[in-house]
Order: sequence, then structure tokens, then C-alpha cells
Amino acid sequence: MKLIRRCQRILILSLLSVSVFAPIVFFSQKLKNLSHIGREEFVQDLSNIKYKTDAASRLNAVEQESGEDLTEPKQVVYEDRNLGSGVSYSSIEKHDSQEPENAGDPIKFSERNVSETNLERKGQKSQLSELSSTNGEEEHSNQTAIEHEQNAHSQYRQMINEKNKEMRDGDCNQTSVSYDKHLCSRSKKVADEMVTEMKDQVIRAKAYLHFTPPGTNSHLVKELKQGIREVERAVGQAIKDSNLSRSSLQKMRYMEATLTKASRVFPDCSAMVYKLRAMTLNADRQVQSQKNQATYLIHLAARTTPKGLHCLSMRLTAEYFALQPEERQLPSQQKLQDRELYHYAVFSDNVLACAVVVNSTVSTTMESDKIVFHVVTDSLNLPAISMWFLLNPPGKATIQIQSIDNFEWLSTKYNTTLKKQSSSDPRYTSELNHLRFYLPDIFPALDKIVFFDHDVVVQRDITELWGIDMKGKVNGAVEICHENEALLRRMDMLINFSDPLVAKSFDVKACPWAFGMNLFDLREWRRQDLTAIYHKYLQLGYKRPLWKVGSLPLGWITFYNQTMALDRQWHVLGLGYDSAVRRGDIEQAAVIHYDGVMKPWLDIAIGRYKGYWSQYVQYDHPYLQQCNIHG
Repeated sequence: MKLIRRCQRILILSLLSVSVFAPIVFFSQKLKNLSHIGREEFVQDLSNIKYKTDAASRLNAVEQESGEDLTEPKQVVYEDRNLGSGVSYSSIEKHDSQEPENAGDPIKFSERNVSETNLERKGQKSQLSELSSTNGEEEHSNQTAIEHEQNAHSQYRQMINEKNKEMRDGDCNQTSVSYDKHLCSRSKKVADEMVTEMKDQVIRAKAYLHFTPPGTNSHLVKELKQGIREVERAVGQAIKDSNLSRSSLQKMRYMEATLTKASRVFPDCSAMVYKLRAMTLNADRQVQSQKNQATYLIHLAARTTPKGLHCLSMRLTAEYFALQPEERQLPSQQKLQDRELYHYAVFSDNVLACAVVVNSTVSTTMESDKIVFHVVTDSLNLPAISMWFLLNPPGKATIQIQSIDNFEWLSTKYNTTLKKQSSSDPRYTSELNHLRFYLPDIFPALDKIVFFDHDVVVQRDITELWGIDMKGKVNGAVEICHENEALLRRMDMLINFSDPLVAKSFDVKACPWAFGMNLFDLREWRRQDLTAIYHKYLQLGYKRPLWKVGSLPLGWITFYNQTMALDRQWHVLGLGYDSAVRRGDIEQAAVIHYDGVMKPWLDIAIGRYKGYWSQYVQYDHPYLQQCNIHG
């Protein structure tokens, strides 16, 4: 009996011992697994630090080898606080708020970096302990870092506001340091600070991600990637702080806390500077590539005939050949040689461009019956332009349409000279572009003529030009050598003054002028035989580089010392490339010129100037409606 009781007591004690020690063994095994995971992240982060240390040493070695080739000082990265640099950003903000008078001192900055390094080494220890701690401890550390960053940001913004107040009060004294001087030279109001800071955070985060070894998937890397996504989503297309959502500030704070931890893991400032410079260079290259591509596409569009204009030419050509030969004659052709009338010439292969030049000139003159227009085109576009003016006669004015192929005297000269020019842009090698140098031969019975480019609009009566005394000069034009304008041109921009013949014959400081609206004295032109001078330099230009392609440099050479300057209100240029032409200058101008590639009949035209041209286009015309040409 006693034996049975003893066995029962042993069994009960055994069960009690199992119930006590089994949970201890179970939880100890679980804690062992958790600590194993923590050690793996600990070792991983240590490998990251070692990897970056090796990378930083290699970068420092490269920097020491190529340091002599660098043209910019390293201090420039640290001195400008408004650039949002990612180098020890939190520490810089903290020390700026405490010691702003030392912001521009590189020696004191180095001393601060030493103290920051010590703090960062202590921070690395806490960071490594965070990586192996539980989620509750991580949240507590994040909250602490966020509060620290909030205090730093509030102090930094308070300092910025004080600086702005000093600038508004005019208190930019001479004893302030370079940082204060920089703030005084900046705008008086720090606008859109949050948007700029969030964009800078993304740049710094991407720089830190570059420092991590490939394939790393640590907790810090995940935080950086997640922070980048959230901040980019919060900023979006915002350009002002008012466009940001309410949660943007909280995301910015969490991102700054993550960047603070990253700065403790990767404290090498020189590596960060090297990376930011590389990112800046890469961004500059991408911007330049995009600019080159945009420029190419714009010039391609400028050389391409729009579908609507091609359709209009085809319809007009078909209608022209449907007419009888006697129906193709334009009226009042007996006035073509009358020297008492006002003669205008325009050379073009564009139907709408010719129509706008003629319509704007006739509608602004007081004596339209005394106007004679001479339009010269090629044989391909002669039917279309002729049919347009048969359907839309220019009031009481007289118009003549000629084809360059009918000038038999020109064919031999052209074939031996102009076709030798090599250019991918047909505007420079076109027969019509160089035909202006043969005006005395084209109009042998005339003494004076006003020559228009086909991309101009006449805004007021210009018959007063015939009353200007040319003082023995051949060409009346507006000069383009005014230094206070974007239109500034110099002779050496298009003419090679390194050639001895050019340097001896011409003055590089001579003021050039513009084609587009020119008054020519044909009688004086014939007397001085300026066309022969044109041919002389044209032939020399084939043997050695004297000028760039196009007719403008040849015009400067041909009419050198033979040009009289007209008042600038006669002719305003730049509407085809400069979006900053003043409206007052445009309104007062007699002729406005869409020089450049952004012609008003193209989709790439500058919108604010297109109305001056489109008001003379008959958009309600049936042919324009059928070809989908709209204003």
C-alpha cells in the first residue's frame, strides 16, 4: 500500500515538474530564434557599414588622384544652406540654429564635424541595437527621433524667419557672415519651403540607397524606399506649399527621421558630396539631351509642310488647271512697270503666308489703288498662289505672280553658284532665299522697291518709306546691334573674321541689320553693281569658310557700308523665337516679323503672337474649312 502511494506521489511530482519546466524550455527556444534573427540583421548592417567604408576609401583615393583637376572648392557644398544639401543635413540644421555666426567658417565647420562624428558613433550603437530590438522599441526610437527633428526644424525655420525679417527691415550690415549676405541677396520671402525640402529629401534618400550593397534588403533600406514613395506621392505635381495635403507634413517628418538614421549608418560626408556631384552631372546631361531633342524636333517641324497647307495647295492647283487659259489672267497688269506707284516684292512658296502679307498691307494703306505686289514663287506653287488671288483679289491693289523658272537669265548663274551650298535645311539653299540679290535684274524698269519676307505682318501705312532720303545708300533696314535686347547680333557671329581677307575688308564692330522689311534703291544698286560683289564672295566661300550658310551673312557683306539705318519702329523682330518681346513695341511697330522657326502657321508658333497674324487669314473660306485649317 505504501509503495502504491509512493508511486502516486512520484507521478504527481513528475507531472508538476513537466508543467513548470516545459514553458521555460519553449520560451527560451523562441527567444533564441528571435535573437538569431536580430544577429543576422546586425551582421547585415555591419557588412553594409564595412562595404561603405571600403567604398568610401576607394572614393577618397580616386578623389586624391583627381583632386588637381577639380575646379570647384569642396566648401561650396557646405556653405550654401539654401541648396538643401544632403550632407549631414540634420546636424547642419541643428548647429545653424545654435551657432549661425560660424556657418561660413570652414575651420569651425570641421570642428563641428568632429563632434558630429562622435555623436554619430554613439548613434551607430543605438542604431544597431534598434535593428535587433522589438517593434515596440523601434517605434519608441522613431518617435524620439521625430521629436528631435521637429525641434531642429522649428529652430531652423525660426532662424530663417528672423533672417527674412532682417532683410525686410533693410538690416544687411557689413559685419554679417557670408551666409547672411547670401540670404540678403536672395528673395525677401522664403516661399514654398516644404515643397523644396521634400524634393531635397528624395534626392538625399536616393543618394543613401546608392551606398548600400546590391541586393541589400535591411530594415533601413525598406524605410528609405517606402519614404521615397510616400514623399513623391505627397509632392506629386505641387509647386506651392498650398498644394500639399494635410498629411504631407507628417510624411516629411517621418522621412527626415529615416534620413537621420541613414546619416548615422553612413557618416562619410566626402562620399555623399561625391555622389551628389555625380547625380548633378547626370541630371545636367539628361537636361541637355532633352534640350537637344526638343531643338531637333522644333527644326524638323519648321521644315515640314503642315497637312492643312498641303491640302489647300492641292485643291487650289486642281481648280487652277480647271480654268481656261484666258481665265487665269490677273487684272490691272498694265500697272506693273509704273514707277509712280508703290511696289512691294515677296518671294514665297506658302499660299497663306503670301495672302497675309498682301492682305495686311492693303488693309492698312490709305491708297490701295497705288499698291503693286510682285509675288515670285516656284513652278510647283505658282498655280495654287495664282488661284488664291483669282478667288480673293486684294481690293484695288494690283498683284503679279511669277515663277522663278521663267527667269532664263538666272538659270545659268544659279546652277553654277547656289546649288553648291550644302545644308540640311532647305531654307538656306532655296532659290527663293537667294533671289533677293537679283532684284535689279528681276525688275529692270523700277527704281525703288520694298522687299518683304513672307513671315511678316504690316500693321500701319508704310507708304512714307518712299519719302525717306537714302543719302546715296542702297539698302534701308533696321539695325540689330542693340546690347539691351535679346536680338543682339554681331558681324563675327555669321562671318569668319579669322580669315585675312575678311578681317582686312570689313570691320567686326560694324552694326549688322536685318532682312524682313528692306527698302532698296535699285538705281543705285545697278550703278554700284552690288550683285557682282555678292557673286565674288559667294565663290570665295566655296573655297574656304568665310560665312555660315544662309543669305543674311552674304547680305551683310554685299551691302557693307551701303545700308542706311531706319527707325526701329518700322520693323520689330523676334516673334518667331523670343517670347519676351514687349507688347508695346509690337503695337507701335509698322511691320512685325516672325523670324525664327516658330512660324505663325505652324503648331509650334508662340501663342501670344499668333493673333496678329491670324486676323488676316480668312478661316471661313470653304477651302480652309475643307482642309481643317482653323485659327
